[in-house]
Amino acid sequence: MNLYRKKQRWKIILLIVAILLVAISLWFSNSIVKKVAQREKERVEQWADAVKKKADLVNLTNNAFEELRENERVKVEFWSKAIVEATEMDMNGDLEFSVFIIEKTGKDIPIIITNTDLKVEETHNLEFLDSMILKAIKGKPNAAALYEKIKADSIQSFIKHWPKTHPPIRMKYYGEKYLNCFYFDSQQLLSLASRKDSLFNAFNVELVQNEYLVPVLFIDREDRSVLGTNMKDVLEDKAIIPLKIKALASVNDSILVDLGANNKGVIYFEHSPELLQLKYFPIVQFILIGLFIFIGYVIFSTYRKAEQDQVWAGMAKETAHQLGTPISSLMAWTQLLEAQGIEASTILEMNKDIDRLNTITNRFSKIGSTAVLKTENIVPVIFQSVDYLKRRISAQIILTCVTTEEVILADINASLIEWVIENITKNAVDAMEGKGKIEILVKQFEDDIFIDIADNGKGIPAAKLKTVFQPGYTTKSRGWGLGLSLVKRIVEEFHKGKIYVLKSEIDVGTTFRIVLKAK
Repeated sequence: MNLYRKKQRWKIILLIVAILLVAISLWFSNSIVKKVAQREKERVEQWADAVKKKADLVNLTNNAFEELRENERVKVEFWSKAIVEATEMDMNGDLEFSVFIIEKTGKDIPIIITNTDLKVEETHNLEFLDSMILKAIKGKPNAAALYEKIKADSIQSFIKHWPKTHPPIRMKYYGEKYLNCFYFDSQQLLSLASRKDSLFNAFNVELVQNEYLVPVLFIDREDRSVLGTNMKDVLEDKAIIPLKIKALASVNDSILVDLGANNKGVIYFEHSPELLQLKYFPIVQFILIGLFIFIGYVIFSTYRKAEQDQVWAGMAKETAHQLGTPISSLMAWTQLLEAQGIEASTILEMNKDIDRLNTITNRFSKIGSTAVLKTENIVPVIFQSVDYLKRRISAQIILTCVTTEEVILADINASLIEWVIENITKNAVDAMEGKGKIEILVKQFEDDIFIDIADNGKGIPAAKLKTVFQPGYTTKSRGWGLGLSLVKRIVEEFHKGKIYVLKSEIDVGTTFRIVLKAK
């Protein structure tokens, strides 16, 4: 197994381990979220039970309040009847008997008696008004006159407003004549009403100020009015209540609360913001960690690639330097053989190989340096490389080169382009195991130059198409896997072109395409 395959296997193993760790972490965090969500729901249910108990208390208070209010009206009605009977018995209009009646039946109930024209005849149990007026005018000039005026105005105000909640009682006497009896709640009843309102307000305050309770919306099931909520947006804008109810109902099941007296309330709730943060925090955390790892990987990969490039460049230059001495010696030996009368054709072929060695040395010396590009006709450069290869590969391999145009100009380094053609062609020869056909097609389309190198070898598996240019990839037992990697570097980095596998089929062959910019 080559180095690249080992690296790929380790990548897959590490990816699987990472996925397992993320899955386990998400499962664990979700289990915690479910437990917290269940506890929050139980807390809402406990609060709902408390609401039920408090509602029972409010209902009991309301019932007692209504019963007392009804009793007070009965007392006033009894008192008014007694007044009428006493008046009919007392022809002189002496109402002393009414004082006795009021002391027994309505001694705490504020009462104002008027005639048909709403002129005040008598008032009873307005001591609270006297106390308020005296306190307000204390220390002011003309206190007596001011007292009478304020009291008269106040009584008229009572006559105007009391009937809104307490219908007056008509007292008929002397045939068609009648008196109006206006009354209001006694101080005892007002105190009870205050406690009832305080109880209800305390419920709302407790709801809003309960920092341990999740967001809650408590509404009346019938008229959909809000009974209590700790949601600021609902408190600020009542218009959003229907949408809010719909949203909450889609998240959690509502809780029905029996408020007594055939009244029912519905509690809608959502989980706390902290729970939502806990739910999505692991995902955000993994994204941030993944981003950090990715950035680190890119940075270290860049440095590693730069180090590899330096190593390759150093190795190539050292190879070129080491080849210089034997090449010089070979050149001297050929001159000596030529002086000794060795056959000229042999000397010629030896000189060609020496020239080839010089070319190879020149190529290696350019690795790691900025390649010098010149505008040249690429067609003869490729044909020259093909002619050289034809004489040095198996006779059973048919190597052909075809071009659509005789002149195709491009900015190239001829020596490096020849190296690219040779490397790909030699790989094709190896793939065909010494027998087959290689076709090279050179053509220009608009501003692009296409160089297609096709063979009828054993092909490249689809899973390997993206890895053939990786360092270390090779199908040969003794290969280093650097040829195609260098080819890619020459084409893409030095010539700003592209190289890729155009097509490949198993046991049919492979076509490599090189794309360069035309001049």
